[in-house]
Amino acid sequence: MSKPLSLARLLLISTALSAPAAMAQTTTDSAPSSGVPSASEESDAQAGRVDVSIPGSDIIVTGRRTSNVSQAAPQVVNVLSAADIKRTGEGDIAGSLQRVTGLSVVSGGYVYVRGLGDRYSLALLNGSPLPSPEPLKRVVPLDIFPTSVIASTLVQKSYSANFPGEFGGGVINLTTKAIPVESYLELGIGSSANTETSGQHGYTYYGSKSDWTGFDDGSRDVPPLLAEAFKSGTPFSNMPRSDLQAISMQFLNAKTSVLQRTNSLPFNFSGSINAGTAADVGDDGRLGLLLTASYSNKWRTRASLQQASINLEQAPGKNSLQISTDNEVTFNALVGVGLEWGDQKIRWTNVYIRDTLKRGALSLGQNDGEIAGADYMTQNTAWYERQLIDTQIVGEFKLMDALSLDVRGGYANSQREAPYEREFEYVRTNRDLSVDPVGNRFINALNRQRGDASITFSDLNENLWSGGWDLSYKFSPALTLTAGYAYSNTKRTSSRYELHFDATNLPISVQQLRPDYLLSDASIQLYDMGLLDFSGNYPVYDAALRVHAGYAQARAELFPGLTVDAGVRYEKGRQSVTGVDVYNTGITPVNSINKEYWLPAATITFEASKGLQFRVSGSKTIARPQFRELIAQPYIDTESNRFYRGNPFLQDSELWNADVRAEWYMGRDERLTAAAFYKKIDNPIETYTTINDKYDVTTSFANAPEAQLYGVEFEAQKYLPLNSVSGDFFISRRIALIANYTYTQSKLKVGAGDTTIPYSYTAGPLPAASDYFQDGVPLTGQSDHLVNLQIGLEDTDKLSQQTLLLTYASPRVTSRGPNLQPDIKEKPGLTLDFVARQAVKLPGGINSEFKFEARNITGRKFQEVQELDGNKVFYNRYKIGTTIAASLTVAL
Repeated sequence: MSKPLSLARLLLISTALSAPAAMAQTTTDSAPSSGVPSASEESDAQAGRVDVSIPGSDIIVTGRRTSNVSQAAPQVVNVLSAADIKRTGEGDIAGSLQRVTGLSVVSGGYVYVRGLGDRYSLALLNGSPLPSPEPLKRVVPLDIFPTSVIASTLVQKSYSANFPGEFGGGVINLTTKAIPVESYLELGIGSSANTETSGQHGYTYYGSKSDWTGFDDGSRDVPPLLAEAFKSGTPFSNMPRSDLQAISMQFLNAKTSVLQRTNSLPFNFSGSINAGTAADVGDDGRLGLLLTASYSNKWRTRASLQQASINLEQAPGKNSLQISTDNEVTFNALVGVGLEWGDQKIRWTNVYIRDTLKRGALSLGQNDGEIAGADYMTQNTAWYERQLIDTQIVGEFKLMDALSLDVRGGYANSQREAPYEREFEYVRTNRDLSVDPVGNRFINALNRQRGDASITFSDLNENLWSGGWDLSYKFSPALTLTAGYAYSNTKRTSSRYELHFDATNLPISVQQLRPDYLLSDASIQLYDMGLLDFSGNYPVYDAALRVHAGYAQARAELFPGLTVDAGVRYEKGRQSVTGVDVYNTGITPVNSINKEYWLPAATITFEASKGLQFRVSGSKTIARPQFRELIAQPYIDTESNRFYRGNPFLQDSELWNADVRAEWYMGRDERLTAAAFYKKIDNPIETYTTINDKYDVTTSFANAPEAQLYGVEFEAQKYLPLNSVSGDFFISRRIALIANYTYTQSKLKVGAGDTTIPYSYTAGPLPAASDYFQDGVPLTGQSDHLVNLQIGLEDTDKLSQQTLLLTYASPRVTSRGPNLQPDIKEKPGLTLDFVARQAVKLPGGINSEFKFEARNITGRKFQEVQELDGNKVFYNRYKIGTTIAASLTVAL
């Protein structure tokens, strides 16, 4: 492999590059005159001009008459305004959220709140639920949301009855941009580079001529004969050999199976366009239109060490190095229409997000569980399409002075298609040539002992309909009652067909052929190859979740300075996962969970003095299993390169939550907070790993008996004016200090008589929970320490910011160790970033923003490891590299 680009070289190159900046369009309360963010826009959040759209809340109204939205909110919340998001320089919401107290981001886009995994987080868009395009998750990955379409992000950590009951660690509500004050047009274009990828060698394949757009040209469509076979209901084992060969010869062969080395991977490229306009309608009406679109083309190469071991006291039995190259193409678009007249508001938002990943990978290693001393060379090519379409209407109506009504309705569709996931395995035994004539050569006999070739087609389609209303009546300034109803109906169909090519007496000369020749039409016919179906009895599953909920909530100021916000939610959920009997066996497995819950919540806020207040809150919430966790269907997670299998025996988890918090708001933009929290979880869903004597690693899920989690949080935000420093440069500048720290502890409670049900359970006494979980170990996903620090220099008169961002997360468990070995842990470590934003006047007086970014300056590695007495087994270890980017956005 060639040497990485030096940081100095990247810095020089990046000065000529530009990438899209997240330019915020302000709400109706404020807007910059030029369309490029001004310093005044940066303080909109703290001035109360933050657009937050959530069901049954008066955060917007309250926030406008106080200096801080978090202070005015009836619950414990963190609000990231467009200005806050832009300060971090992140291109997506997930990156911005990892700067929030108590939050960490795993696998790019999944947010962990207070050490609880993504299954305990809830993501909403304008108060409406979102489906996920990921088959392993029901929570949408937030890295697919560009910051350019988001006006604010609210994180609420204490439960209130106006939110869905699936509220473990917290809720994350994204509010899209609303009506602009004036017309604007912004264009951005640019690039970035990474020391481990850009200009380095990697692996890719042809695919189709339109791959650069993120859309396949139809070449990867399921072949007609294969589609007919899927619909026929006839198992592949019952099909004539000639029919299987005819199917095989319709596969797109060379274009999806020939892995090619690229000696110099390109730099990343992206572009964006943002536009908005508004016009007066009638005497007091205003109609606004918002358009946003962006495109990005990114490359990432990882050289991953992947190991596994049955006995940690010995050397790893499976040891390989995989070099994978991902080409990710993302296209996003938003069309928003807003109408305001008097106190009435209607917002119609349409979001389209498409994320495509083209992967090529080559690995070489040993697996002593199969042929000791042999080398295994594995080649993978894949194409993953994720798509989200969301349309929703939100209305806020003032029926009379004291009575207000909020209504919302939405439809969302998410899809994930993975056609032509191909894997080829070649084996070199390294035996003496007198014993094995080809012991010094890689061969593929297509018999699963000395070589294999597979092709997999996966498809997921999910539809989500949602709606609700919230009616509030203000009896007096000190008492408001709210009642509401919410409905959501989610339906998902998921299919996965895994086919393996099969040969019996393949000549040695043919076994040495490269993949496209090995599976050519001539080889298939001449050597009588067939297809074996490894999809299982139920390659297709239908899943559904229907929820009806109603709530009542009261907010009362009992006496000046003491406010109580209390309510209860009734939620009825019906969740089911059904195996589709595609092979006409007469058996249709169904797993359903039908539960009703009463979920109380209360928060007491006491304002001891101006700017100083205390909160105490308590609640009961739930966490339902995710669809994929309930489906006994195999799945490969491309991020972790791990094999997953669901568990149809999972049950809901129930959480009891408590929170105590002190908040001191020293002035506008400045605060100091401290909090303590506690959670008790009944039947928490935990991941565990199994490994067999062939070092096949499988990750699954089961309910542990009980878990407890507790911790403390500290947050500080302070600005230090520099006008006392001599020199004109410092007159309008200040230092921004933003820091937070979270300490968390958790443990599973496993008693002698406790039981659990793994996916492999068939009949008889229930297995002991201690066979899968150890008493006292931490929850998966929980880091003991989370630290975020931002130190910045910024101008209060014009856009000029230079910010150093530091993030640290201590080790966290990703899965229980196989066969009760020590747990598998990720070591996130310390990440240091630098972001600079500067307003620039281009020739002709055109306003623009230039942004420079340096990410992972210290070169942090990704490590997922097991440890015992100094011995380490790396399930995944690779260099992330340092990324340098520049951006230029122009306001026309």
